[in-house]
Amino acid sequence: MSRTLDEAIYEKYIRPTERKRQRSVGVELEFPLINRSRRPVDIPAVQEIVKVFAARFGFTGQCADDNGNIYSLTEPVTGDNLSFDCSFNTLELSFGKEDDITLLHERYSIYTHYLQSSFGRIGHILTGMGINPYHRSNDNIPIANDRYRMLFHHLQTYSEFPDRFFHKLPYFGMMAAASQVQLDVERDDIIQTFRTMDRLEPYKALLFANSYYKGLPELIISRDYLWSYSTQGYNPHNLGMYETELADLDEYIDYVKSQSMYCVGKQDRYYHFTPVVLNDYIRRERITGQYYADGGWHKGDFAPEVDDIAHLRTFKFSDLTYRGTIEYRSACEQPMDAAFTVAALHAGLAEKLGELTELLDNDRVIYHRGYSAPELRELLTRRELPTFADRDAVSAQLTNILEIAYRGLLQRRYGEEVFLRPLFERAEALTNPAKQLLAGLERGDSIESWIERFADIHSASIQAC
Repeated sequence: MSRTLDEAIYEKYIRPTERKRQRSVGVELEFPLINRSRRPVDIPAVQEIVKVFAARFGFTGQCADDNGNIYSLTEPVTGDNLSFDCSFNTLELSFGKEDDITLLHERYSIYTHYLQSSFGRIGHILTGMGINPYHRSNDNIPIANDRYRMLFHHLQTYSEFPDRFFHKLPYFGMMAAASQVQLDVERDDIIQTFRTMDRLEPYKALLFANSYYKGLPELIISRDYLWSYSTQGYNPHNLGMYETELADLDEYIDYVKSQSMYCVGKQDRYYHFTPVVLNDYIRRERITGQYYADGGWHKGDFAPEVDDIAHLRTFKFSDLTYRGTIEYRSACEQPMDAAFTVAALHAGLAEKLGELTELLDNDRVIYHRGYSAPELRELLTRRELPTFADRDAVSAQLTNILEIAYRGLLQRRYGEEVFLRPLFERAEALTNPAKQLLAGLERGDSIESWIERFADIHSASIQAC
């Protein structure tokens, strides 16, 4: 008997949470790969380094694109993965889940030390920035496989919608980099977690801003804008924050049904099409999309099915996954010496969700000032605080949030609280990497000096607080 859409949503997203929450943490770090000579990334030279890396660290399970270039490989014991995201301009390190973040950091240090040394010999460097500073010099072309080719082609369709405002940077995914974390969640905590973490988003913007882009000079987080005003934002329910406070899991299921499908795999073809709300998608008899074959794009149609929900791709700041986790993906990539601040903050707060909820429920520092949480997030992605916000009060509230996370990490008993040190310093000075970068550039520093600074792997952040 075929499943209903509600049943399919429940099975994909909620059923995996019907067990006791574990303390495992999954971390994904995306770093711009930069050719110091301001020329495109030297893919053949980079590929040789990847092959030696694989042999040295036992990474197997290699995936190659249509040109024979490796874009993903995995260490079978830990589950660690090295990949390229969207293009060969961004290198991603994803770590197999562990209970202890310090173990992930140890492996990160080993991998990045080797990679930086190797890339340095060919005049390249990884750096911890949320926007690739040399993106205009890159070959901004997608990895030659079905998924990334489809995604780029979908983003290029913005001109087909003259009644909507979209920016003209369809390659933004090849220059933007994020720091993402996944944490286990129990069924009964899903709704409270979404509510509380959405209200936290404006404060996270102040701590993690690191995606300054010259084309949007008023913003210190350009990633929100670049996503929202691309075809990924055709349906606002597919990304960003929840525009409504979800009351229960039934409302969550209804929210998922209001999200849009824009791609699906059918009969060895990867289609993309004008986004269709999921509730409408399954009622269509046929949908016409585009697929790539024989070196070009072709039109074709297919019959939607409930099981196509496997291809629903959303990018909410807090998104329930099929793994029984919530993935947090609103943070820009951080300087490489502070790469684990994002994971540490979320892991600590997950242990003290009740305390965080109470703090934000009673917040009068930025809330109850006439603005909703999504509006506050947008306001706080700018360099200057809104006029209603008192600097000292904001700094103090950031410290309160960090102290809750600190106590949560102490409760985990792995020594992970050391990773919060840079965040306490930012809260006290009310600064972040983007503000530090801009202040340096205004003093006359070169962008190269900041590429180097954000590429430094070693930090006081791993010393005792």
